[in-house]
Order: sequence, then C-alpha cells, then structure tokens
Amino acid sequence: MVADWGHVSGEAIMVGRQLRGRASVNENGPDQIDVEVGLNLRRVRLARGYSQTELGEALGISFQQIQKYERGANRVSASMLVKAARFLKVRAVDLLPDDDGARAAPDYFRRFNEVRGVAELVNAYCAMRNPALRLALLQFARAMGSKEVRATVDADDDTAPHAL
Repeated sequence: MVADWGHVSGEAIMVGRQLRGRASVNENGPDQIDVEVGLNLRRVRLARGYSQTELGEALGISFQQIQKYERGANRVSASMLVKAARFLKVRAVDLLPDDDGARAAPDYFRRFNEVRGVAELVNAYCAMRNPALRLALLQFARAMGSKEVRATVDADDDTAPHAL
C-alpha cells in the first residue's frame, strides 16, 4: 500500500489511501488535477456532440465510468486519456490542465458538473440565433433564480409574506 503521510503536532497522519490497485485518493475529495482533466474531457466531448454513452462505448467502458471521470471522482489512466483523445480527435495534452497550474477552473465550471441539465441548457442557448431570444432566456433564468432564493428565505421565516 502506498500512502502520503503528513505530520501534525508530531503525529503522523495518513492523508491519502490506496484503493485496491488504484491511485491514492485524497481524503478531502478529488484532486484538483483530476477534476480539471474531467472538466476538459466533458468540454471536448460536448463540443464534439458525443453523449457519455457514445464515448463510453468507444472506449469499452460504461457511461457511469465516464461520469466519474468527468466529475474527477475517478482518475483517468494515461492509456484511457490517450484513447479518449484519439476518439475525440484532439491531442491528449488538450485534456490535461495547463502546465503552470496558476489558473484553476472557475467556480462555474465546477458547478457545470453538479447540476443536471446544464450542458443541454448551454447548448440550447448557444443554438439560439436571435440575440433577443438569448437575452430573454437569460433574464428569465436570472428572475427564476432570484425567486427561488427568495422562496428559500421565505420558507425559513414563517413570518415573511410569500411572494410565490
């Protein structure tokens, strides 16, 4: 078993663990590099118009495994990264994070993977040719988001009038 060890107040603590032949996993969640690789895989897959199922079939794995890769929950092996890049017709390095590491993925990219339907909404928004329709959709989404926040606040406060 390979693990990373740290010291706190003179005590040795394990900060990673080995999972049956897999790479060690940080106890605090997925490693940021794994998350960025997953985000890049998702971005390229969507840009090429492939579903998780189609990519999984091309790589000989399940769509659930693709989901785990894209969330950074499972690490993508070097061989799988190259196979995915070949299928998506990009260089393997295009799926890796920037070398400098100075630029982390913006928060909205992380949320992209957390909410079902975001990719479809973004694709539909980008497919709209009429700028007025795009603006209307954006204004609608903002209004609904703020009403949802108000509804949540109102639900927490029994004395507040309910706007919805």
